[in-house]
Amino acid sequence: MASGTKNKSGKGSVKAARSSVVAKKGVPWGTIAAVVAIVLLAGGVFGYAYIQISAAKKFTVSEENKDPSTNIPGVVKKEYSAGQHVKAAQRVAYDQSPPFGGPHDEAWADCEGIVYPTAVRSENMVHALEHGSVWIAYNPDKVSGGELDKLKAKVEGQPFMMLSPYPGLDKNISLQSWGHQLKLDSADDERIDQFIKSLKRNRYQNPEPNAACGPLGPGQFDPATPPPFVAEPPGPDAVPMDGKAPAASGAPSAPAPTGAPAPTTQAPAPSQ
Repeated sequence: MASGTKNKSGKGSVKAARSSVVAKKGVPWGTIAAVVAIVLLAGGVFGYAYIQISAAKKFTVSEENKDPSTNIPGVVKKEYSAGQHVKAAQRVAYDQSPPFGGPHDEAWADCEGIVYPTAVRSENMVHALEHGSVWIAYNPDKVSGGELDKLKAKVEGQPFMMLSPYPGLDKNISLQSWGHQLKLDSADDERIDQFIKSLKRNRYQNPEPNAACGPLGPGQFDPATPPPFVAEPPGPDAVPMDGKAPAASGAPSAPAPTGAPAPTTQAPAPSQ
């Protein structure tokens, strides 16, 4: 009996010792902290990726997002009738400066990633916009050096892009696509890339997004010696925005527009 009691007592002591060891181990806080950190890191990575994808879609043209520029603060929009041509000797009394729609020259400006060192006749530049290009204009008295290099990098060799000085521009930089304009102060403004992504060759916003943008034949538009920009306001013989040549010009009338231009609209500028 005594022997049996001793054995039972020994087993109980071993069990109690094991329980004591387990109790002394405590909660593995280090492991828990590491797991939590990994979960938070993974959540941050996926969250950042989601934000980036959402931002990309915001300025991507699609059936559901036909004009992504509506997401860009400061963009001015107008409706213009397309296909209204004027002759090389004619000027158009544009309603905007720089213009971004309306009657234009029969010959389009070369817009295959061209950086024009001098200002170009607006009537040719507007025709290139009709084909789906983006025109970056800058005030040569305010933009030079590194700022100008940043703009050149966005245009050189890029199809359906063109850059030129625009004397007298009321802002440092102005971006144009057909029916859209955005004026800015800095070449570092993220809205430049947003504008280009939203509107270059946008099949829903440009009248002829599949038209050619490269150089024309001899005698039409030479990108090496383009028709020069004229700073003086157009005279009474200029073609008005409705496309009808004034009687004083003696030139044939261009096709009349199908409707009056819609009022200019502008998205709210970002808070400073």
